[in-house]
Amino acid sequence: MKTVFTSLLLLVGIFGACFACAEDTPAAALLVLAKHDAMLAIVDSSSLKVIARLPAGNDPHEVIVSADGKTAYVSNYGFGAYNTLTVVDLVAQKTLTSIDLGPLRGPHGLAFAGGRVWFTAEAAKAIGSYDPAGGRVDWILGTGQNRTHMIYVSPDLQRIVTTNVSSSTVSIIEKTTGNFGPDPARLDWNETVVRVGNGSEGFDVSPDGKEIWVANAGDGTVSIIDFASKQVTQTLAADVNTANRLKFTPDGKLVLISALRGADVTVIDAASRRTIKRIAVGHGSAGIVMQPDGARAFVACSPDGYVAIIDLQKLEVVGHIEAGENPDGMAWVVRR
Repeated sequence: MKTVFTSLLLLVGIFGACFACAEDTPAAALLVLAKHDAMLAIVDSSSLKVIARLPAGNDPHEVIVSADGKTAYVSNYGFGAYNTLTVVDLVAQKTLTSIDLGPLRGPHGLAFAGGRVWFTAEAAKAIGSYDPAGGRVDWILGTGQNRTHMIYVSPDLQRIVTTNVSSSTVSIIEKTTGNFGPDPARLDWNETVVRVGNGSEGFDVSPDGKEIWVANAGDGTVSIIDFASKQVTQTLAADVNTANRLKFTPDGKLVLISALRGADVTVIDAASRRTIKRIAVGHGSAGIVMQPDGARAFVACSPDGYVAIIDLQKLEVVGHIEAGENPDGMAWVVRR
C-alpha cells in the first residue's frame, strides 16, 4: 500500500511539474478550435507548435480575441442547440466561464470592436453585442433573415455586415439618427438586404473598405458588392462550390476561398477578378486566418485534422499544424 501511495505521489509530482513548466502564451499566437475535441489550441507563432489546449465549451465554431490580446471568446453553436459564449484567459491559459445568451440561440459569427463582442444568433435570426465590462448583452437587432451566420463590424461601429446562408442574402446595417419619438437625435439602425448567390456564407470586406466579397456555396460564385451603393456590381463564376470562408490578404491583392468538400483553396487576383491558382490542401477546408504581415495564411482542413500553412509569396503549402480533431474557427492574437 505504501508503495502504491508513493507511486501516486510521484505521478502527481511529475504531472504538476509539467503544468508548471507549460509555455507562456507568446505576444503573437494562432488560436485554433478543434470542434470534435471541444478544445481551443494556442499555437506559438514562431515555432508553430501547440503550447496549450483549453476547454472551449459545446460545439465551438468561431473564436475572436479582445483588442489587448488577453481574452478569447468562443461561440458555442450546435445549429441552435446552444446559447453560450465561452471565455478564455489567454495569459493564464484558463477557461473562465460561459456567457448565457438566453433566447439568442445558435451563436456563430464573432467580431470584437469598440470594446464589445459582436455575435450572430442564427436560430434567433438576430445579432447582438456583449459588453465584457458590464457583463451583459447590451444590444440586439433582428435581421429577419434565415441563418444569419457571419458578421463584420466596422472599427467606427457605424456599419455591420452579415451573411444569411439560407436566405442567400447579405444584410448591410448602418447606424443613423432616428426619425421617431420625441428625441430626433436618438440613434437607430437601417438594414439593407442585398440578394446574392445561393448559400452565401463566407465573406470579407476589402482592406480599403470599398467592397464586400461573398462566396456562394450553393452555386459556386462570388458576389462583389459595392459598399457605398449597397449593390452587387459583379458576380464571378469562380467554381467554389461548398465554399466556406473567404478572406482578403492584408494588402488586398489576393482573395482566398476554402471549400468544405473541395481539395483546393481557390486564389483570386482581386484587381483582375480572375482565379490565378488552386492550392491543394487536403480533403476539405474551413476557417482561414491571415498572418498580419501578409507572409502566411492558415487554413483549417477539418476532415484531415490539421491546419495547412500557406506561403503567400509562393502560394504553396509549406507545412501543417496538428491542432486537434476537426479544426475550424481560428484567430490571430497580438497581445498589447
